[in-house]
Amino acid sequence: MSADETQLTIGVPSETFPGETRVALVPAAVKPLAKAGFQLHVQQGAGFAAGFTDEEYTSAGATIVASRDEIYAKADVIAVVRAGGANLNADENDLDRLKPDQVLIGHLDPLSHPEEITRLAEKKVDAYSLELLPRITRAQSMDVLSSMATVAGYKLVLLAANELPRMFPMMMTAAGRLMPARVFVMGAGVAGLQAIATAKRLGAVVYAYDVRPVVKEQVESVGGKFVELDLETEQAEGKGGYAKEMGEEFLRKQREAMKKVIAESDVVITTAAIPGRKAPILVTEDMVTALKPGSVLIDLAAERGGNCELTKPGETVDVNGVKIIGPVNLPAQVPYHASEMYSKNVQTFLLHLQKTGLNDPDLSDEIIRDTLLTQNGDVVNDRIREALGLESLTPPEPEEEASAPEAEASAEQAASDTPAEESSETSSDEEAQS
Repeated sequence: MSADETQLTIGVPSETFPGETRVALVPAAVKPLAKAGFQLHVQQGAGFAAGFTDEEYTSAGATIVASRDEIYAKADVIAVVRAGGANLNADENDLDRLKPDQVLIGHLDPLSHPEEITRLAEKKVDAYSLELLPRITRAQSMDVLSSMATVAGYKLVLLAANELPRMFPMMMTAAGRLMPARVFVMGAGVAGLQAIATAKRLGAVVYAYDVRPVVKEQVESVGGKFVELDLETEQAEGKGGYAKEMGEEFLRKQREAMKKVIAESDVVITTAAIPGRKAPILVTEDMVTALKPGSVLIDLAAERGGNCELTKPGETVDVNGVKIIGPVNLPAQVPYHASEMYSKNVQTFLLHLQKTGLNDPDLSDEIIRDTLLTQNGDVVNDRIREALGLESLTPPEPEEEASAPEAEASAEQAASDTPAEESSETSSDEEAQS
């Protein structure tokens, strides 16, 4: 590292999104970043809502800055929780504060709001969206979606327990035996698995369903009982281990099969979301009527339209005695640990970015290539360019003609009744899925 690179400044401004209590970097990140040559400038009071005082930052070696303008003016890197498409209600002045060649890192929600990314490109900043991190083994320590889903999965069970007019565990009391609550979790991703584990720890009997049958073992490993439906699900898993968007006919059959399970539940938790898309409807109004009065439905996908037809983001709806809760930004309700986890993800990403080239990012690195949105005044991420109707910047791979022996082998294989022997090697993507 050259001398001029040893004094790079990271600016951490206060969050402006309504109700956002997290902070991008916590005091514990100051020393490892300083060791790598970064100085941390934190806006006064930025960590207060999450439980981190200015004194903790200064004790760790950070500089507290009163002016937001100064944070943006002096920083080489701006680390935030929400910006761009993830903070449409932000102070417009923040966009004006950005300067050419500055690096912006955080939640930018580019798949839902690609037009916001063009505005960042116009500012000639290098913008990185951490939601787009590839699901590969070496990126797990940077995976903000998994970190925040862990927090959300835990918190939503506590919300359900608080609203349910009964206790979760079975109890033997002098007044008789109290039967355990039945919890049904729809979706067994990171949030769903954490919800299953939390509900189980509270003493509930937990059932779970996921369109990907491969997660059955994971559900059972955290104490849940996997619900198997007679549906065709072989193509239900998409790239990176995420659930793939299924057709309306599949969803209709799924709802019909699910209604009986829902009717037997005291708590229903839905967690199905597809990046950049409206959440699929898993629970219809007709299915809600099958729930007993006093039951609770918590819809983690409320911010993306909800998995339940009757969900209203940020509200609790009462339908014939059934409470339908549409929480938004759940990680912000547990800001201390959510900030610690998010900060660790950002710290790890920053150190990786520095190693591969902060001012000249190495686009051959999958982590960098997938998260970089804008550079030199242009949108450079192919997924976002596609969403904007722009041509891909990645040249197509040349087609290789098979050599004569290979062609003969292919012909023999096609004529054979015996399938080709499959490779036993596991790619890094597949390892991450497991």
